[in-house]
Amino acid sequence: MKKVITGGTIVTATDTYKGDVLIEDGVIQQIAACIKDVDAEIIDATGKLLFPGGIDPHTHLDMPFNNTVTDDDWESGTIAAAFGGTTTIIDFCISAGSPTLMDAIDTWHAKSKDKAVIDYGFHLMIGDLNEQRLKELPEALERGGISSIKVFLAYAKEFQATDRTLFQAFKVGSKLGATIMVHCENGSVIDELVEEAKANGQTEPIYHALTRPPEVEGEATKRAIELANLAGAQLYVVHVTCKEAVDEIISARNKGYNVLGETCPPYLVLDQTALEKPDFEGAKYVWSPPLRPVEHQEVLWNALKSKQLQTIGSDQCSFSFNGKKTLGKDDFSKIPNGGPFIEDRFSVLYSEGVVKGRITENEFVDMISTQSAKIFGLFPKKGTIAVGSDADIVLFDPTVRRTISAETHHMNVDYNAFEGLEVTGEPVSVLVRGEYVIQDKKFAGKLGSGQYIRREVKGSAKVTS
Repeated sequence: MKKVITGGTIVTATDTYKGDVLIEDGVIQQIAACIKDVDAEIIDATGKLLFPGGIDPHTHLDMPFNNTVTDDDWESGTIAAAFGGTTTIIDFCISAGSPTLMDAIDTWHAKSKDKAVIDYGFHLMIGDLNEQRLKELPEALERGGISSIKVFLAYAKEFQATDRTLFQAFKVGSKLGATIMVHCENGSVIDELVEEAKANGQTEPIYHALTRPPEVEGEATKRAIELANLAGAQLYVVHVTCKEAVDEIISARNKGYNVLGETCPPYLVLDQTALEKPDFEGAKYVWSPPLRPVEHQEVLWNALKSKQLQTIGSDQCSFSFNGKKTLGKDDFSKIPNGGPFIEDRFSVLYSEGVVKGRITENEFVDMISTQSAKIFGLFPKKGTIAVGSDADIVLFDPTVRRTISAETHHMNVDYNAFEGLEVTGEPVSVLVRGEYVIQDKKFAGKLGSGQYIRREVKGSAKVTS
């Protein structure tokens, strides 16, 4: 059935205006000052802002890590995302341990099948580009509908790539037109600092941050930037946290390098002191890169405002406190890295950004949705409210005040990293391709209704090693 959303204020990355939206067959068919259609379901959005659905470019659902698995799978994770105003996610498909890259992609499809309630895509995560993997990559990207590759410079024992592998990935990205995403920390140096700390009896959660100082993020960021430029590739730096990394990105962009950057909500509103909470409570705030001293927050906000950083990812990677975070009770290096952010990404950025005057509503839309759509090949199907675009729309109440809490969130974890944070603004109803997933703050979706979104690489399909 057709739907008409009436009475709301439409906000895109470039415009704000009053208008009605006609939806049919999952697509926006018309936008006008007044649409009268007696055969359509009328959705009254009076007093609401109409945002394009949020696009979260950085999630880890049902992901094995540190001898455990994230607590939010494709059911709870996408439901929580929808409650938070996100209608599309791009998750990381881990290739380590899979016989072939296509096997890894098939595994991730099996994880999401019959569970996802919003649309989604995959990034392909690479740890070792041996000769066989290099031969597989072009076909895997094309057949898998994937246009982005992730490489880690951290987690030396699990995922860390060598500089050669990183450079090979950049060469592949350059030839195929794929975006190369890099987790920029120097994992080898971190391991040395961790061993020093433990040898000195320093085992509390705060040492997770102190053994991963900003300098190791800045160094790895510079290294990735220079190697990407040498290979002629587009670099996307994930979860930027500190001045050291921001400075390297700004310097490179000023030289004309093809560098993009993402940050995440916790780095904008939380700081390193959270890891000092007593009774092991600091373990709730262990993720990588770690939280930084508070002065780094202003650097990140300024970089977003000046468009030196383009996107906001959640880096959703949830591990419950009891039973999982507590695995590192006597050794901070055994605390599973990651936190629950997928549900609060949208509201935290709106409240801390728009309401507090740091960014405009249009800039909010650009960061939370449009830029990710453009960078990762989803625009204009996703990321805007326009005729011909998917009807992924959030009806948002900009006046409601609420307190974030684990008691009311929908993630499958026993704590919330933003516990007690008061925010202004809340998604009320969320539509994906014109169908309700959230209606009047209640789940109205269907498991498995989320669609996999294929993305095309921009260049040649052949790569020589």
